[in-house]
Amino acid sequence: MKATGIVRRIDDLGRVVVPKEIRRVLHLREGDPIEIFTDKDGEIILKKYSPIGEMSGFAQQYVESIAQGLGCGVCVCDRDQIVAVAGIPKKELIGKSLHKELEEAILERETIVAKRGEKKFIKILGNGDNEYYGEIVQTIICEGDAIGAVILLAKDNEYEIGEIEQKAAIIAANFIGRQMEA
Repeated sequence: MKATGIVRRIDDLGRVVVPKEIRRVLHLREGDPIEIFTDKDGEIILKKYSPIGEMSGFAQQYVESIAQGLGCGVCVCDRDQIVAVAGIPKKELIGKSLHKELEEAILERETIVAKRGEKKFIKILGNGDNEYYGEIVQTIICEGDAIGAVILLAKDNEYEIGEIEQKAAIIAANFIGRQMEA
């Protein structure tokens, strides 16, 4: 655990303010759910809660099925990072932070179908690396909130992203969103 040197008092309602600097570094936004843990030493640990991250095993099986059926790369992400990958090397994407463009697309509930060079084409990873030719980004909605996205990626221009891939992304996002509500 890393010390920050920041001290806060508990108010009369039992609240503690998480400093803006820490919220910025951890990508905590107003309304984000937080998990609270305690340990035997009396420490309180706050962790950003990711409902999609909680079901990453299920998401992994789901993306493997889609990737096998379509023959393209498939990812599921929450609003911060990629949680499941299939059809492309996992080390390229799994656990990596999202690019601001993708974060904004999720928050705006955008559906993106684009090829590299087109105006709608966005970067996926926070470091800006994007070696993909085509992409579909379909926002996952759970109980009215945008909580992540299903992303289909074409590694080269020989794989044509079409209507079938678009429908698969929509079905996957709807299914995962409904699983989260259950």
